[in-house]
Amino acid sequence: MAKASSAPRTSRGEKTHRRLLDAARIEIGSKGFAEASVSSITRQAGVGQGTFYIYFESKEEIMRTLVLEMGRDLRQQLSDINSSAPNRMAAERAGLRHFIAFARENPDLYRIVQEAQFVDDKVYRAYFEEFASGYRKALELAVEAGEMSKGDLEVRAWLLLGIGRSMGEVYGLWRTDVDIDYVVDIIMDILENGVKAHGS
Repeated sequence: MAKASSAPRTSRGEKTHRRLLDAARIEIGSKGFAEASVSSITRQAGVGQGTFYIYFESKEEIMRTLVLEMGRDLRQQLSDINSSAPNRMAAERAGLRHFIAFARENPDLYRIVQEAQFVDDKVYRAYFEEFASGYRKALELAVEAGEMSKGDLEVRAWLLLGIGRSMGEVYGLWRTDVDIDYVVDIIMDILENGVKAHGS
């Protein structure tokens, strides 16, 4: 993996760094990684190509930075939701709703993460492993509080993460005509009651 991008040392540098990231989000998110180029990113940002290489070694590196930044931001949003929810099931409901809505509102970022697996598999895996790690810790707290039954929390974390990921893709990107609360209600019914017929 390439070294981390050079950290801006001035306010002006921070603004330029941000402009490049925002431009890369637009270019890669709309065109795809293969079609986007350093020149199109710098045109979008309104800077010269030489400026790009002050902050990033390559197009691959700026995409890695976007993926990691998105992961941090989204995990923080979900953490804030968890901390304000009265219990684990309420947190699951609010988190699912937020994630599907996030995918609808930010289809470019969602697609950037999906495409990252073909650009840098390590960053792609790290993105999801960080989510799974945080999820497991939240489930541990829920078990300790008596809000969830005991079980293999790593498997459960990946299972719940997989539900969110697939629902985000289907109902965040493909089926945007479907009401989000309707989808979340069905998912929560499965989480709370299972799929086995009652009395069987």
